[in-house]
Amino acid sequence: MPLIRSILHMLWLTLTVIPWALAVVIAAPFLSSTRIYWMCAAWLRLAVNSGTLILGIQNRVTGMENLPTGKTSAAVLLVKHQSTWETFSMVALMPHPLAYVFKKELLYVPFFGWAMARMDMIHIDRSQRAQAFSKVVAQGKRLMSQGTWVIMFPEGTRIDRGQKGVYKSGGTRLAIETGAPVIPIAVTSGKCWPRKAFIKTPGVVDFSIGKPISSVGRKPDELMREVENWIEAEMHRLDPQAYAGGGAAAAGTHA
Repeated sequence: MPLIRSILHMLWLTLTVIPWALAVVIAAPFLSSTRIYWMCAAWLRLAVNSGTLILGIQNRVTGMENLPTGKTSAAVLLVKHQSTWETFSMVALMPHPLAYVFKKELLYVPFFGWAMARMDMIHIDRSQRAQAFSKVVAQGKRLMSQGTWVIMFPEGTRIDRGQKGVYKSGGTRLAIETGAPVIPIAVTSGKCWPRKAFIKTPGVVDFSIGKPISSVGRKPDELMREVENWIEAEMHRLDPQAYAGGGAAAAGTHA
């Protein structure tokens, strides 16, 4: 049954993303970047809702009160990354527009990438690290001044359930450069949508939003350690089965 559900969900995403992406590409020259964002966000909400209906995956969110409330309040969201699910869900769940920092190669993915290219986000060339970070800071300042929150995955890639990647300080460097607070977010998507797995299983994915951490007067590595400690402790609390026995030991080898 999970295999059939997974096939049906993939077919649904494929069938719906093509006309939606084409509509975005056609409409982009005539609409504001904000309108285009919410147009794309509507498809991502559809993807999440269909995941609930077809796959049986439900989101449970705690800590929404920790998000900034001002219309133009800045924030850098640093999120645990276990699967594609949170990439879709964060846009569907957040009350503000989000700007992902992502590698430019994603823009060449048919339909999905073409629509992303019309959104006001931060795509970088990872081969040019210094120039890439300067671009992140410049665009991050502009976007956050408009009320768009910047979202980054500090481990850089999807990490297996019960494991921990290397937390890189790019997100905290951006927060310090812009004066924005950091919001740590733990996500247990690996329980239902494992990394690189085609077959998904029903269940509840927790999104736990931590209290904002001021970046003023902080050092990037020291601030990232605080973010890492909070996220990993919260992951152990939310998904203790993943860290029992060998899982905890394996997580430590990837620290």
